[in-house]
Amino acid sequence: MIRMGLALAALLAPMAAQAQPPAPKLVVAVAVDQFSADLFAEYRAHFTGGLKRLADGVVFPSGYQSHAATETCPGHSTILTGTRPARNGIIGNNWIDQSIARTNKLVYCAEDETRGSSPRGGDYVSSAVHLKVPTLGQRMKAADPRSRVVAVSGKDRGALMMGGGGADQLWFLRPTDYAAFETLRDRAGPGPAAVGQVNGHVARDLAAAAPARPLSPLCQSRARAVAIGGGQSVGAGRFARAAGDKRAWRNSPDADIATMDLALGLVDELRLGRGEAADLLAISLSATDFVGHTYGTGGSEMCLQLAVLDAQLGRLFERLDALGIDYAAVLTGDHGGHDLPERLRELAAPEARRVDTSLSPETINAELRRALRLSVDPLLVEGADIYVSTAVPRARRAAVLRAAADRYRASPLVAAVLSAAELQRMPQPSGPPEAWTLAERARASFYPGRSGDLIVALKPRVTPIADPTRGYVATHGSFWDYDRRVPILFWWKGVAPFEQSLSVETVDIMPTLATLIGIDVPAAEIDGRCLDLLAGGDSNCPPR
Repeated sequence: MIRMGLALAALLAPMAAQAQPPAPKLVVAVAVDQFSADLFAEYRAHFTGGLKRLADGVVFPSGYQSHAATETCPGHSTILTGTRPARNGIIGNNWIDQSIARTNKLVYCAEDETRGSSPRGGDYVSSAVHLKVPTLGQRMKAADPRSRVVAVSGKDRGALMMGGGGADQLWFLRPTDYAAFETLRDRAGPGPAAVGQVNGHVARDLAAAAPARPLSPLCQSRARAVAIGGGQSVGAGRFARAAGDKRAWRNSPDADIATMDLALGLVDELRLGRGEAADLLAISLSATDFVGHTYGTGGSEMCLQLAVLDAQLGRLFERLDALGIDYAAVLTGDHGGHDLPERLRELAAPEARRVDTSLSPETINAELRRALRLSVDPLLVEGADIYVSTAVPRARRAAVLRAAADRYRASPLVAAVLSAAELQRMPQPSGPPEAWTLAERARASFYPGRSGDLIVALKPRVTPIADPTRGYVATHGSFWDYDRRVPILFWWKGVAPFEQSLSVETVDIMPTLATLIGIDVPAAEIDGRCLDLLAGGDSNCPPR
């Protein structure tokens, strides 16, 4: 009997040992810009590379960027801080600050406005100064200074919001032309050799014309031109480009290939995951967003992009495997995306439409000036945030605010108009994010002093781009679930796969990763919770 008990214990011991995920030497956090839950679901069965591996791990197909400001900067800010914009201060890609000295009052989320002129002119200093909370990397370094934090992205805001200002290495494609990777201005020196090598490759790539990419049968089935006006169409492209066309290079899978080249080069050169303490590699892949804006989320362009994304993630994991690194990986999106209304109307969504000039700042300001007999434009507008101009006399600000709210509410394109006063009175939302009201979604994005005096939510399937022939054809940024829902995927060697279809939030990622590497994060400092990644009775999370 004793011998039988010992034998049974020997059989059960390996199972118990495998139940708890190992403390990784390298945490790999990947954000795919504009990777919606809808895209993941549409292509999931066709992934064969890195996304296939992740989809065979722990899968939360209904992750939520639960806030209303579904843009790149706020979305990235949630992933490795465990906080929503209402706590971390990143309310949008941009906001208006009428107190700053420069003429242009627009503030970019990833700039230090005290050291540059204007983000719209490209003369700004990239910085994480506006992020009000620490990132996972900063917590790791506080716990053990030997930890290294490396962040790489196609956008400066992607790298800064995931890596934080204290990252050891922080690289992003140059915002002025996206033709090379650069770091923060105050970090002198050439940087690791991998940066120069990748930049050389990018220069050679740009110097040559690129032929059209071949279409797989899957992508061929999605190749259908959709007219957008002015004799232009999207949906059947294959990323052919002329030599020297930097914008076309950026708006293609090549941007992700270059970003992954640099990430892998830094893994090798810096020996990430092979030091005395756990390291963090944050990778933000931007091409899906560039493609989504330029061509929409359907068509051959997005199909080709996701095939390359899958292959590049596969290359990452295969390299880490070959190096024998103990790593844990997580992937999510910073927001979803809404396809162009012209294609949506062809695909059983007749209500999809573009915003018109009736909601333009110029139109509304002109109407309010006439109605209220004002000598100045009363409103400043940045996305959903509406600010009463400080040029309006104090005694008339309340009247302007009421008139503006009435004007927006009267529009058939507007779902809700919320005031800063009512949002400030609200508690932070709780419970399943899909059940939140529009006001609760806005509350999760509201930060006093940065958010507008009014927050305006457009109705579902209204695209805020009036003219698709002059730049972007599709976008995101709405209050609606097609922009809020993203996949959250965890994987490590030996993971016991399972899928949980109920909603979780991207703010849950950081505290979950923190438990894997043994870092205690006070619950009062974050908005997320640890996710149980273990199927069965065991849990990787501390008792609640």
